[in-house]
Amino acid sequence: MDSLRQLRSFVAVAEERHFGRAAERLHIAQPPLSQQVRRLEAELGVELLTRTTRRVDLTPAGAAYLVRARGILAAVEDAAHEARRAAAGVVGHLTVGCVGSVTYSLLPALARRLSEELPGVDVSFRGEMLAADQQEALRQGAVDLALLRPPVTDGTLTVTPLREDRLVAAVPDDHPLAGRRRLRVADLQGVELLVHASERRSAMYDVVRGLCRDAGFEPTVRHEVGETSTLVTLVAGGLGIAVVPEPVRALPLGGVTYVPLVGPVPRVALVAAHRAARDEPHLLAALDVVRQLAAGRSGR
Repeated sequence: MDSLRQLRSFVAVAEERHFGRAAERLHIAQPPLSQQVRRLEAELGVELLTRTTRRVDLTPAGAAYLVRARGILAAVEDAAHEARRAAAGVVGHLTVGCVGSVTYSLLPALARRLSEELPGVDVSFRGEMLAADQQEALRQGAVDLALLRPPVTDGTLTVTPLREDRLVAAVPDDHPLAGRRRLRVADLQGVELLVHASERRSAMYDVVRGLCRDAGFEPTVRHEVGETSTLVTLVAGGLGIAVVPEPVRALPLGGVTYVPLVGPVPRVALVAAHRAARDEPHLLAALDVVRQLAAGRSGR
């Protein structure tokens, strides 16, 4: 850092045109200040200042050097400011992956809060991602923070529980079961179901299959789809009933009635995951915002 001290010393003297005033400005004694400037001139091999008993003037070389020195010091200050902002978690890049139910319920508020609280962070979102796809995206670095349904099988990921969501049945408006105030899983026996795709290792596929088997029957699956929006759209089209997490209600779509499931129906967990080796301040700050929103707290 001697070079920076020399630059600051030279700029102070050049601007004050006086060693005494420059020393006061830098809060140092005058002899060390003079030594810094002399050392700088010796290293450069040119005289930057002409000194008299009354004042200090810049040589032509000194005037040219002052322009560059000011630019260097400004760049150093900018770099320090940027480093402090990065350490505080207010700058960086972040990609957030979301399962379907989060895409329609939590993501709008999350995008707004991250924009307000981390305005220097470049945030992007990938919606409608199944849990297995998100875990792979985390491993590859395509996603930094994932909001997904367990299980999370990758031991290199840090998992943070967020909340548990109730399950509801998405029923076509003209279906006989749409008029019920509540449904048991057993009421779905023999009913054509729409489910998330099994070949893409959807967590909800296993949940629905497990519910039906625990109720004593095998599900009658009419269609498997990859996106929650497509699933609910097919429900609106009258092609079947879907079991979905309650936050899917946030997806505005006519022709669909949501009926609560009752009885020994487990809730489905929502968790956040990121690579265990990642501990950047902006990532942890975003995770804290996610926790607050998932818990229904404003954080303000």
